[in-house]
Amino acid sequence: MKPNFLKIETHKVPSLFVQQRLQDYAATIFGSIPSKKGVKNAIKKGLIYINENQGFTGDWIRGGETISLYQDQASKKPSIDIPLDVLYEDEHLAVINKPAGVLVSGNKKFTIENALPVNLSKSEQRDVLLRPEPIHRLDYPTTGALLIGKTATAVIALNKLFETRKIEKIYFAVTIGNMKPEGVISSAIDGKASVSKYITIERQASPKYKNLHLVQLQPESGRRHQLRKHLAEIGNPIFGDAQYGTPGLILKGKGLYLHARSLGFLHPVTGTQIEVVAPFPKKFKQLFPQSLAK
Repeated sequence: MKPNFLKIETHKVPSLFVQQRLQDYAATIFGSIPSKKGVKNAIKKGLIYINENQGFTGDWIRGGETISLYQDQASKKPSIDIPLDVLYEDEHLAVINKPAGVLVSGNKKFTIENALPVNLSKSEQRDVLLRPEPIHRLDYPTTGALLIGKTATAVIALNKLFETRKIEKIYFAVTIGNMKPEGVISSAIDGKASVSKYITIERQASPKYKNLHLVQLQPESGRRHQLRKHLAEIGNPIFGDAQYGTPGLILKGKGLYLHARSLGFLHPVTGTQIEVVAPFPKKFKQLFPQSLAK
């Protein structure tokens, strides 16, 4: 076995009436692999073992075996020193305040993911990840609270919380146009059901943009660019949104006015309620100093 492999899940096979191929049997036994395709890829990469011997798709499972899933933690990705504001951290997870203009992950060198090993302390848990892992994504220009997993157990559990919508996410944005005091936007995105709730906190008249609104947002689904698309759809695009904004009314040079303000969830290991708030960027406070004085 490769020395850089980390065991993240183990399954003891019960007595079986009919033997099954590994690829078929393992399709539903691992919480961190939700599909047959994912299991097939894990087997192909040599990450699934039967009784501590590498498993292959054609191996027969008869009952009584121990099937283990490993994670290959060898990484050629660099660790870079981008200072991050750590809002919360324990042995299992962390929340950082993502700055604007940095990718969360990807093939680029300068990403939040590559900066995590430098900014977070290493967990002492047995299933610690060599590299902490972002649980969700924030767009390149978006700021605010980003959830990080530090152990294999935490990553699996936090992904499940997102999947079952048990993490409360609150965003703030500055929008333009004439906007209602509150509302619910429920139009589908990419053919999938999507819901965003909003409340207008403050409005300022603007000769060029009609009005600037400070808006609190609560997405009840997690589609790509959901808030940006929904707000643009009702005629109130986010200030500075070069992709979904109104031509001729796109502020340049200040970036996107969208901030992931807070995350609320039940800690998957300790069971305590976690509420983490990311401070507003200066550009928000400059526009709405009274509402954002605290």
